[in-house]
Amino acid sequence: MSVLRSRPVLRWLVPATAAVAVIGGGAAIGTFAAEAEPSLPPRTAAQLLVDLQESRLEGLSGTVVQRADLGLPPLAGLIPGNDLTTLLTGTHTLRVWYSGPERQRIALLDTLGERDVIRNGRDLWTWESRGNTARHRTLGEAATAGKPALDARPSMPATPQQAADLALGAIDPSTEVSVGRSATVAGRDAYELVLQPRDRDSLVHQLRIAIDAKQHVPLRFEVLAKGSDQPAFEVAFTQVDYRQPDVDQFTFNPPPGVTVTEENGKLPAAGRPEHAQPAGDPQVRAEGSGWATVLVTRLDGAAGAKPGSPASKPAVPPAADAPDMSKLLGGLTAVSGDWGSGRLLTSKLFSVLLTDDGRVLAGAVTPERLYQVARG
Repeated sequence: MSVLRSRPVLRWLVPATAAVAVIGGGAAIGTFAAEAEPSLPPRTAAQLLVDLQESRLEGLSGTVVQRADLGLPPLAGLIPGNDLTTLLTGTHTLRVWYSGPERQRIALLDTLGERDVIRNGRDLWTWESRGNTARHRTLGEAATAGKPALDARPSMPATPQQAADLALGAIDPSTEVSVGRSATVAGRDAYELVLQPRDRDSLVHQLRIAIDAKQHVPLRFEVLAKGSDQPAFEVAFTQVDYRQPDVDQFTFNPPPGVTVTEENGKLPAAGRPEHAQPAGDPQVRAEGSGWATVLVTRLDGAAGAKPGSPASKPAVPPAADAPDMSKLLGGLTAVSGDWGSGRLLTSKLFSVLLTDDGRVLAGAVTPERLYQVARG
């Protein structure tokens, strides 16, 4: 899989991290309609991986639908704003535009309004219709070097490309790669690349990536949990146009009465705020590898701190709109074992263990795998 180690292809990663997190509701459009399988010339998995690497995209616009059915317990009312719970459930619609690494735009649509994120050269604008407010930030020097200034990694991928980048970057010997059925997505013939974990501790059964047969662009991304033949998470184009969008699409025209906030500080080349935690965050450690990886941290953010130690005490008081942890924890299943005791959150695709001594363990793995790490 050396083809993936240097894979720069299609990193038109729209700066959607903040935008995705504010979805307030989903459009009720249902799941993606199935279409007859097209007849395509045979291609191997290795050929499809090369197609992805060698594809070149000058322009794109389209409509993307994201649907999540993770089987989470009811959390509504426990998290202020309900942004997280709406993000992890239901259906959401986005409009996207791409015109090279210096011009990108994404519009997240919900029943109560719209939120746009626009990248135009070194200018990054975010606009929210509900409050008619906008924020402006100047990107770092990487923006003038023809590189994507933002490497957006939303908690739930906003486009098939973002999801495919995350999945393909994780391929290692623990992954079986094969070719699935051909498909028609957004009116385009597509091959299907299938990634299947070999690790028994993984909750993921398969990842399926539909790739445009001519443009070699990911059009649909699906995640199937073990024991299910329906996607627990999917994101797909319902309409796509490969013509380069008009430059006016990337010009922010403030609506009448808008309140604009100029944000201090520039984003460096890596696309992270200068105060952000660097890659390899020392407050989070990874146990294991591949699909069985478990991330471990502490509720107080100090990965190595012991309960009651100075490092385990919060540096700042909780925000006024912080979730009520007592109610949140009370709604989770109580568990215990030779590793200790705590509360367990489970879904179709991931598990989270919050121990009574302040540890947080999470991964796309079975609870038994979390207990194993907690014991260790």
